[in-house]
Amino acid sequence: MYDETSPRYAGWRVVLACFLLALSIFGFALYAQGIYLIELERLNGWPPPLISGASTLSLLIGNVVVIFTDEIVGQLGLKRLALAGIACLATSMVLLPFAAAPWTLYAAFALMSLGWVGMGTVIIPAVIGAWFVRRRGLAISLAFLGASSGGIIVTPLLMVLVSHLGFQTAMVAASAVLLIVLLPATFAWIGPPPNVSATAASADQSSPAPGTGISRGEIVRRPAFWTIAIPFALGIIAQVGFIVHQIAILEPKIGALKAGLAVSVMTLMAIVGRVSLSVVADLLDPRLVAAISLVSQSVAVFTIHLSDNVHLVLLASGVFGFSIGNLITLPPLIIHREFEVQNFTVVMGLFTSISGTVGAFGPGLIGLIRGWRGDYGAALLLTIALEVIAAAIVLARAANPGVAKELDCARR
Repeated sequence: MYDETSPRYAGWRVVLACFLLALSIFGFALYAQGIYLIELERLNGWPPPLISGASTLSLLIGNVVVIFTDEIVGQLGLKRLALAGIACLATSMVLLPFAAAPWTLYAAFALMSLGWVGMGTVIIPAVIGAWFVRRRGLAISLAFLGASSGGIIVTPLLMVLVSHLGFQTAMVAASAVLLIVLLPATFAWIGPPPNVSATAASADQSSPAPGTGISRGEIVRRPAFWTIAIPFALGIIAQVGFIVHQIAILEPKIGALKAGLAVSVMTLMAIVGRVSLSVVADLLDPRLVAAISLVSQSVAVFTIHLSDNVHLVLLASGVFGFSIGNLITLPPLIIHREFEVQNFTVVMGLFTSISGTVGAFGPGLIGLIRGWRGDYGAALLLTIALEVIAAAIVLARAANPGVAKELDCARR
């Protein structure tokens, strides 16, 4: 037997490896996009729409390929898929600053999208799910703390490197550091747990038993899936849309400097929220936590909509930020509870594809409404409505009773 609560349990080293994966993919493939936009425009004179179009295409490619994560895992296993993701990300980071033509730019971003498949929000909970049952919520929350840390650690350090070494040298150096850190951690720690009990062995996602898989057609016919996919997709539309437009929303209210401070407060509280959730994740109903998170964000947005008071706006930004990470952390916890363990990667892959694709329309939708109405009032009201509707849907109980009973027995 093994003790998940023991600091000596090898699964915690797996959590560290997954933290590093999340730190790298979110840091270099998401938060650093602004750096790439500025530097590529400066180097090549390309218009911003050309560069941002490549970035958008990469996200769409990732959302399509992630649907087939279950089949890819079946062919490669979790370790080799993670290594392939690292290789794709590192290669794209080297190619990006040397792109001399638009097609090489788009090829580099396409490789980056494949990095998401091997290092992103499907693989990380799948790896951790093979090692944890009782403390799964804590483990997944701690691993995804790397996602928030990517914007705080990777982006500023990359900016420093670029300012001292130049964009091309900085990206090559960053890629080298990425490989030096991630390859040993992945080789050493990513994979199924050795010599574990039958219950834990059944959680090994890298070797699914033949004939036990669920088809995607069966998944979409389960109400439980849509009571996860719909609310989180709506929540991501609202959340991503608000984050992208936050400074533009706040600047007329409280000024540019304080709007920047509000973003910093939101980011800091996102980390506080992730850490807080990690402590209690295994004790709470993740659907209830999701509903509370969505409602709290709607209250925060409503406060910002009504108030020009600096202190209230900063407080509301902090409240909104506290729940940002929950829309990434909670879906795998719900899926682990409500679907058979051998079907986790196929369910999570389909969920990620739907929520990611739908969520990508958030910034454009908010911008379109703002342009139509002339201000952000109607867009903020839509954001509030989406989050309230999402909170109501996610509370719907459509779980497979057999799965819930099996998980309760495992935890005991």
